[in-house]
Amino acid sequence: MEEKRSEELHEHMMSEEADNHSIGEHRGEKIINNGKPRQVLALDVINGFRVRPGMYDINGATVLTDGVNFTVYSNGATKITLLLYHRGEKRPYGTIPFPASYRIGKVFSMIVFGLDIRDLEYNYQVDGPWDPSRGLLFNKKNLLLDPYARAVAGQRNWGEPGNPNELGYRARVVQNNFEWNAAAAPNIPMEDTVIYEMHVRGFTIDPSSGVKCPGTFHGIMEKLDHLKQLGVTALELMPIFEFDEAKDAREYNGRRLLDYWGYNTVSFFAPNTSYAAQDDLNLEGVELKELIRMLHENDMEIILDVVFNHTAEGNEMGPFISFKGFDNNIYYILTPEGQYYNFSGCGNTMNCNQPLVQELIVRCLRYWVEEYRVDGFRFDLASILGRNEDGSPMENPPLLQRLAYDPLLGNVKLIAEAWDAGGMYQVGSFPAWNRWAEWNGKYRDDLRRYLKGDYWVAPEAVKRITGSTDMYHTRYAGYNSSVNFITCHDGFTLNDLYSYQEKHNEANGWNNTDGANDNNSWNCGAEGDTDDPEIRSLRRRLMRNAITTLMCSRGTPMILAGDEFCNTQFGNNNAYCQDNEISWLNWNDLEKNRDFFDFYRNVIHFRRRHPAIRKELPPAHCGLPPTAVLGIDGKPTVITSEARQIGIGYAGYDAVKDRDDIVLLLMNVYWEETDFVLPSLPGTQRWFLAVDTGAANERYFRRVPKLIMEDQIHLTARSVVVLTAGDVHGV
Repeated sequence: MEEKRSEELHEHMMSEEADNHSIGEHRGEKIINNGKPRQVLALDVINGFRVRPGMYDINGATVLTDGVNFTVYSNGATKITLLLYHRGEKRPYGTIPFPASYRIGKVFSMIVFGLDIRDLEYNYQVDGPWDPSRGLLFNKKNLLLDPYARAVAGQRNWGEPGNPNELGYRARVVQNNFEWNAAAAPNIPMEDTVIYEMHVRGFTIDPSSGVKCPGTFHGIMEKLDHLKQLGVTALELMPIFEFDEAKDAREYNGRRLLDYWGYNTVSFFAPNTSYAAQDDLNLEGVELKELIRMLHENDMEIILDVVFNHTAEGNEMGPFISFKGFDNNIYYILTPEGQYYNFSGCGNTMNCNQPLVQELIVRCLRYWVEEYRVDGFRFDLASILGRNEDGSPMENPPLLQRLAYDPLLGNVKLIAEAWDAGGMYQVGSFPAWNRWAEWNGKYRDDLRRYLKGDYWVAPEAVKRITGSTDMYHTRYAGYNSSVNFITCHDGFTLNDLYSYQEKHNEANGWNNTDGANDNNSWNCGAEGDTDDPEIRSLRRRLMRNAITTLMCSRGTPMILAGDEFCNTQFGNNNAYCQDNEISWLNWNDLEKNRDFFDFYRNVIHFRRRHPAIRKELPPAHCGLPPTAVLGIDGKPTVITSEARQIGIGYAGYDAVKDRDDIVLLLMNVYWEETDFVLPSLPGTQRWFLAVDTGAANERYFRRVPKLIMEDQIHLTARSVVVLTAGDVHGV
């Protein structure tokens, strides 16, 4: 770790307390090594602070034995000044300009002795040329946050502005000495992974959660039993890099709207302090590390949703937080006139393939893997990471290739949201180097349409269910490139997908103009909540169809927190600003919808028990093919747009259980019931019913599959059936 390394270097350099230095008015010298005149350590005194040149290859603020090493770099700065504050005070108690002799190349580095990091906050002033037409925005009056800050001051209390009176964001100095014990990363293969996407605050902040520390990392730990019972293997946390949720707060209809989701990063190296139940002081991230250690001890992984495509500094009208003041023309993609390209839809676009920005991103990800033991990253609007410095798409983006081959990131999951707001859509074509996976937006869109009854998209649905081999057959071991999902934070919940025909984002304050219009949803005959028993029954069946199909699809399934107990956002499909009951999970729904939760988790566990769904096994001894697409007559076929029912079979030899694993998924999305002929099985093999989402007796899931005596099975309207095969005497 950087801190440990720097401490060892400094201990080697200094063997006595700094207070014993004989310091002249401007410079002092000291003989070290127990008085032996082998090495002379020279100190300067600047504005009353004892300083010396620092360690230039360690960015940020690093704790040493009796001082702090401050290292920053800027390509265009002529002068940088360090400002020191007592904790929480408005004015600095010390200002220390970096001497010219403390600069090597473009790097400024200085060790300041005698600082109490428990009472310390800091930021910088950076001077240089001001020429907006060239993208140069240096202004020595701006108070800038360290780009490598490990913790941001003033963000402790959720909803309070972290930049009061425009005094600038400040960093705190962090000591990283967490004991991980023997907790090792599970390294779960993609095909065995089930991802659970959640918002840290929204997961437990509602009083119905019943946790002691709502809205925090600790709150997630308190709900670990729920997650284990559900059967998920990885938590994907929406942004936890420090963001200022109150920076652009506004009032609308008596409700305070915040940057609830957190996709406007303030600091890439700092965890959101308001997500911790306890103030970690200068041992930053302890609670998050405790969560990750607990997950690893329970064979679960952590994936972070990271935002490198833009920052919270916005466009020409946005604030100076950090990057604008250090090197605006380096960190952002600019027009020839010095304006901001906006491929992110959020005002600016990070210049990700510029070498210095590449270095920042790589060091950031390495830091989270090394210091926090993170298991994977999901990259928001990842297509921007493949744009050149002029904004054009690159065929082989160096950043993406570098991340794919970085040795420290060698075992982490790299997942791209393979599109951006500038029109790039790369699902199935994202530069992967057999390493990157993708959020499969085509799976979401095709399956949403098919499951609501658009049977004519059956050919596309078959491709998506069987692993999107039309897109991924040569990439990242085929369907392991595909992260399949039907719902995520961005859009309708599963409940709302079948309760609302249109979005209802009026509470966001934009006259319902924000959010996607192409939701491929269906309200089943009534908009929103209804007491009609037939509509309610149909909605539940469609929800069962969706989760069953997702868990019987090749690729890595991802589910949205709360879907397992019918969480609603009341038709809001873009709840980015709603820190209230619209976004918060209502845990009362868990008991209210316990039957649906039981079905949901049973289907997840069914997937885990049947490897033939998740991956291609050795050939089945019975001779069935690894994957088969069947028509309603039970025979292999090529599905056309006229097919109202489809069947998909998986088969292979399960060496662990020493038997064939055979699963058959049957789908009838049509509004009329029908019979489906079951394919013949060799020898004494027979079909057994495991799932019937349209069962009249509400036996939707059978822990002990039911033997099917007939050669066909009845499919109710808009239903999904799953069968397994086994020896009639052995199952």
